[in-house]
Amino acid sequence: MATMSSIPSPSVPGTGSGSGTGSGSAPGAVGADAPHGPGHPTGLGTVPRPGPPASHIWAVVLASSIGQFLVVLDVSVVNVALPSMREGLALSGAALQWVVNAYALTFAGFLLLGGRAADLFGRKPVYLVGLGLFTAASLVGGLAQNAEMLVAARAAQGIGAAVLAPVTLSLLTSTFPKGPARTRAIATWTAVGTAGGAAGGLVGGVLTDLLSWRWVLLVNAPVGVLVVAVVVFGLRERGERAGRRGLDLPGAALVTVGVATLAYGVGQTESHSWAAADVVAPLVVGLLALAAFVAVEARSAAPLVPLRLVRLRAVAAGNVVTLVAMTGAFAMWYFLSLYMQNVLGYSAIRAGLCFLPHTAAVIVGSKAAPWLMHRFGTRLMVAAGGVVATAGFGWQGLVLTADGTFWGALLGPGVLMAGGIGLLMTPLTDAATTGAAAREAGVVAGLVNTSRQIGGALGLAVLGAVVAATASHGARPSPGELADGYAAAYLAAAALTAVSVLLVGLLPRAAGPARGVSGR
Repeated sequence: MATMSSIPSPSVPGTGSGSGTGSGSAPGAVGADAPHGPGHPTGLGTVPRPGPPASHIWAVVLASSIGQFLVVLDVSVVNVALPSMREGLALSGAALQWVVNAYALTFAGFLLLGGRAADLFGRKPVYLVGLGLFTAASLVGGLAQNAEMLVAARAAQGIGAAVLAPVTLSLLTSTFPKGPARTRAIATWTAVGTAGGAAGGLVGGVLTDLLSWRWVLLVNAPVGVLVVAVVVFGLRERGERAGRRGLDLPGAALVTVGVATLAYGVGQTESHSWAAADVVAPLVVGLLALAAFVAVEARSAAPLVPLRLVRLRAVAAGNVVTLVAMTGAFAMWYFLSLYMQNVLGYSAIRAGLCFLPHTAAVIVGSKAAPWLMHRFGTRLMVAAGGVVATAGFGWQGLVLTADGTFWGALLGPGVLMAGGIGLLMTPLTDAATTGAAAREAGVVAGLVNTSRQIGGALGLAVLGAVVAATASHGARPSPGELADGYAAAYLAAAALTAVSVLLVGLLPRAAGPARGVSGR
């Protein structure tokens, strides 16, 4: 976390470093984009106001990064503990699947609602509600005595995470004006959050093997309490909100049902063909609900997602590229974890240790991205990161064998994949959140997180089908057949990531921080 020391107080273009003129910033304010009130001095003779002090900038970045870390970590850390959960609570196969699905479906379904709530009611209170629910649900899940209690806790965790995740990003985009400081803040958020995915296997393995599966959930409680203290005492919110007209409840219900049902339908492809009724029915219901959502939003006086936002080229193109890129990126750790444990016979702890170079590469790539963006522009860096990641996926697909080693099959391609993702996600997130006012930063962050979640779910379904088609030569595929299936999945991930590179041309040229503009 020492990298946060490089993040200066935000400045508004045209007002000088640390000046809050034109953005309504106040010391320690979260969401400094308030409009000028009557009599506010503008133009010549403006009296500059000091920007937020460094302690509050640290609080914003710390709260954003740790919140995102917890949300991402929870997915991978629980996956490692699933076998121990099944044994400890005597869970059936269906119940074990719902331990995963309950979190995934509520998380996907409530992201946009969580983002919009932050715009309407303030980022600080909504952050505290999301983190509080996530922490309390983690405590209940860790103390669960049966399947019903554990699944209910995981569903509540997903809702808390969905409220929390968009706020972690909108805290940054509403506090830092467009420019190098904001890009560096997003780079830290990306690095810490992505590192959570890489560290989950190791953390989950250590907690499960040395303590109990319960601690993969209970560990969130003390961390959550500490972060609550940082937010309560470190953040002061005086930013712009989107009014007090309340939530668009019909729109909220439709988008929640639509996204959750769509995610459920995609998840069903793990055990059913794409033509099966169990897949087609939820996909159709989800698409119909989303179509109805668009129709409702077009007529709503206070929409959950103002449709003019998706007409912003940077927001629309950024989310499309994000969705496609995530179809490949989510495969990076998931299939490698399976390869190391199912083919190479590694323990959970050893597999987690093998991910440490990935973690380092993601951090290096994310922190190098702002410097490179300043020199080469956002679009070029999104494309460059995609090319590096594509090369890593392709290399990984060529070297996975039943007798692979860490040095020969994991280290080189892993560093290339993770470094490319780090280079890719910082400029892509910056581009996808460009052009919207601070009062709408929450819903834009919700869109970005929803694109990531749907892209990841779709990618795992498609790539899982590739593994099954390649390795299915009997009820129990051999290690060699499994290795072939995982290798095929990485080659397919390379193809999907290459498609995202081709789509980079959709991003507006003005999305580069080096140009010092607010974007379109």
